[in-house]
Amino acid sequence: MADFVLFKEDVERIQKSLSHLLTESAATYVMLINKDVNLIAHVGFNSSIDATSLAALAAGSFASTRAIAALIGETEFSVMFHQGAKENIHISLIDEDAIMVLIFDDRTNLGLVKMVAAQGKSKLVEILMDVRGNQFSGLDDVGGGPGVSDRIDSMFGKI
Repeated sequence: MADFVLFKEDVERIQKSLSHLLTESAATYVMLINKDVNLIAHVGFNSSIDATSLAALAAGSFASTRAIAALIGETEFSVMFHQGAKENIHISLIDEDAIMVLIFDDRTNLGLVKMVAAQGKSKLVEILMDVRGNQFSGLDDVGGGPGVSDRIDSMFGKI
């Protein structure tokens, strides 16, 4: 994912969208990550979840699935589902860089999760497009004086 600035308002919009997804699907946990394994936001609670490991494995799973897709002539699979004895995971690509992971149990069903995830995807795409349009001039504009990078360059020389 190209570098982007995530403002407090953006995080709140993303979390609101994820909260809606969680409620509507009756899932227990939902996270949004990028393919570089950065956790963008998450909602819900499951004390047994290591969010960092889950993010890394979900991103890795999509990377390996892309290779499988290529072997059968597809460009990519956009949705994966894993069913366990107690918990299920629905993983879907939101856009070229973002991945959503939804964890749910037997209080809901895959059909509902798929429908709500598809609806949530369009909202998240919209939010992420806005986020990618954020501009940040850096610390150079703070205070009207010489910027931080100018001061560092004067102290240590330009690299």
